Amino acid sequence: MTQTLQVLVLLGSGTVAGVLFAVALSTVPALAAMSPDRYVQVHTLLGRNWDPTMPLIVLGTTLLDLWLAFRVTEPTARSLIVVAAVCLLGVSVVSHFRNVPINRRVHRTDPAAIPVDWTDPRPVWRRWHLLRTALAIVAFAANSLAVTTF
Repeated sequence: MTQTLQVLVLLGSGTVAGVLFAVALSTVPALAAMSPDRYVQVHTLLGRNWDPTMPLIVLGTTLLDLWLAFRVTEPTARSLIVVAAVCLLGVSVVSHFRNVPINRRVHRTDPAAIPVDWTDPRPVWRRWHLLRTALAIVAFAANSLAVTTF
């Protein structure tokens, strides 16, 4: 059972880190280069599949990390797994309280009628995204190190 949990936390945290890194590296710069109306359209399209899927992967992996932490007796491995769980929880908190509210505002914006006083959310969204990306990478690294200490 412990080996299965190890594989699952590596898959989960690796997926989260990889997806967020890819978004930071490719999607964010592409969205930044778009006109506001095009940005709103594309951002809304991109969110259709990410919004319901990523929270399940992040929270599911967090729970698996906690479960694994209770099964592991080696103190260094347990500490690393707890660090990974805390970082993934951080990804969830940043997403839920920072990026998702911005996403909702963008999705409610009519791309054909961008207000004159529209405040571009891309710079703020990017900063929060980079924080959660860093947290996800630390979580993946911690899980990877933990698995090597067994």
